[in-house]
Amino acid sequence: MTSLEKAEQLIADLNRAEKAQLLQWVVRDLGDAFPGVESTPGVMGGEPCIVRTRIPVWLLVRARQLGTGEGELLGAYPTLRAEDLTNAWAYYRSHKAEIESQIIENEDD
Repeated sequence: MTSLEKAEQLIADLNRAEKAQLLQWVVRDLGDAFPGVESTPGVMGGEPCIVRTRIPVWLLVRARQLGTGEGELLGAYPTLRAEDLTNAWAYYRSHKAEIESQIIENEDD
C-alpha cells in the first residue's frame, strides 16, 4: 500500500473538524507552491519552468514585457496551454524580484 493510499484510508476515519485541521497543515506545508510551475535542480539551471516543458517563467514574462501577446506565445510554444500562462503570470506576481533578476541575468548572456 502506498503512502497516498494509507493517507486516504486514514482521512476516511477523520471527522469534519479533524479534516479541516489536516487541510490547514497541508496548506501551511505547501507554503507558496504554484500549480503548473516547478523548479528542478539540474533542469534549466533550477529556474522555475512550466511543468511538462523546459520553458522558464522569466522567458514568458520577458516576452510579454516586450509586447508578445498570449496568442503569439501559445503559437510559438505548442506545448503551452492558456492555463500555463495564467500560472506563469501568478508566479511572477508572487516572485517578481526573483523573475526580474533572472531576466537581467539571462539578457546579459
